[in-house]
Amino acid sequence: MENIIPFFDYPPDIRKVIYTTNAIESLNRSLRKVLKTKGCFPNEDSVDKLLYLALNHIAKKWTMPIRDWKAALMPFAIEFPDRFPQF
Repeated sequence: MENIIPFFDYPPDIRKVIYTTNAIESLNRSLRKVLKTKGCFPNEDSVDKLLYLALNHIAKKWTMPIRDWKAALMPFAIEFPDRFPQF
């Protein structure tokens, strides 16, 4: 439970970028489609590999820019400073 960060703890600009229902649902549908066709997996690594490959394939189709990304970029940098390069 301590690893779960409530959605509303983020600033509004970040929440706006995160909460894109259509994109999230599209990703979930694509991943479910990949997993649904397989009967069982020999181990967890095989599932991880399959999802990794599926995400790489799915990401190639993402061509539209993220709405309001520039407004959320600074709050992201403040919230997650270790994930942004220092200029």
